[in-house]
Amino acid sequence: MNINQNYLKLENSYLFFTIAKKVQEYSAANPGVKILRLGIGDVTLPLVPAVTEAMQRAVTEMGEAEAFRGYGDYEGYPFLRQAVCGYYAGKGVKLEEDEVFISDGAKSDLGNILDIFSEDNAVLIPDPVYPVYVDTNIMAGRKITFISGNAANGFLPLPDGRSDIIYLCSPNNPTGAVYNREQLKLWVDYALERDAVILFDGAYEIFVQDGGLPTSIYQIDGADKCAIEFCSLSKTAGFTGTRCGYTVVPRALIRGGESLNKLWLRRQSTKFNGVPYIVQRGAEAVFSDAGMAQIKNNIGYYLENAKNIAKTLAELDIWFTGGKNSPYIWLKCPGNMTSWEFFDFLLEKIGVVGTPGAGFGANGEGFFRLSAFGKQEDVTEAMRRIRSVMEKD
Repeated sequence: MNINQNYLKLENSYLFFTIAKKVQEYSAANPGVKILRLGIGDVTLPLVPAVTEAMQRAVTEMGEAEAFRGYGDYEGYPFLRQAVCGYYAGKGVKLEEDEVFISDGAKSDLGNILDIFSEDNAVLIPDPVYPVYVDTNIMAGRKITFISGNAANGFLPLPDGRSDIIYLCSPNNPTGAVYNREQLKLWVDYALERDAVILFDGAYEIFVQDGGLPTSIYQIDGADKCAIEFCSLSKTAGFTGTRCGYTVVPRALIRGGESLNKLWLRRQSTKFNGVPYIVQRGAEAVFSDAGMAQIKNNIGYYLENAKNIAKTLAELDIWFTGGKNSPYIWLKCPGNMTSWEFFDFLLEKIGVVGTPGAGFGANGEGFFRLSAFGKQEDVTEAMRRIRSVMEKD
């Protein structure tokens, strides 16, 4: 019996495990210090009332013989797929119900989508990057080429080289940078010219407040013929623990003479039994008028945190991107510190935790990610502490 040798090529220590260990050691040595965590990618606000009320009604239904649901459609219940189509219509994007696939989150689908592509496809991934893109391709034994995101291009790299599968994330995790329409059009044209497929991660689209910026790749002409879009309710609606997202595979997307929509349905019907009915009813409520209004209040809360962080960094004359149409702020480590040196500096001096940029790729070295998902009082206190130590130094 042989194991998949590609797993042995993965990094031994997961980034956030290393962070947790360092924080645990600091906490044990400094029991009186309140640690402020701005590295977390998890939400802190609870599910909104519209969602919990819908889920409670669904729980009651599941206890009644006439309303009970067993296995649902592999691609998701029609009521939720129709709600997603309605949401996209508000963006000026027309989707058909059978182009929407409900899942337990974008992370799962971003890895699982590789099942429908040959292993000999060349993969293009921006650096720095969300680690799932890299690790899932290493597991599959694919050849990866990295394209450089850096301060010079605002961490928004544009097309270069030859590739079959292209990963894009906007607003970006970890950098918070957002592609404009002209930049995404360059990527769409590039993919169409090369018969490539863009895997577009739109998990943070709801944070985009600038009406001139795209919130879906399908707002770009031609994208329905070259792109698959992944979205999640984790950050949109606080579903990090509830688990629900959706993937859009247009019917117009054909490669090798085959419909990728049909291939993805075949994959899902074989390997996935769907998201629970109760969760899907909660997700449907996200797209209701009441749900969206309540959720936008939560998004505003996190964006206020981002604004607070960005204002502090600007006043300290620290270079950064993100923080305006994104919950993430990506900053240049001051004093030419490495990412891990700056992590240790903040933790040991003031008990503030962020995420070292080096954990997101080679181009992340010397940079640092702060998250706006904390409680406002904690973010405010963290900014006070950062001001005190940076102004002193």
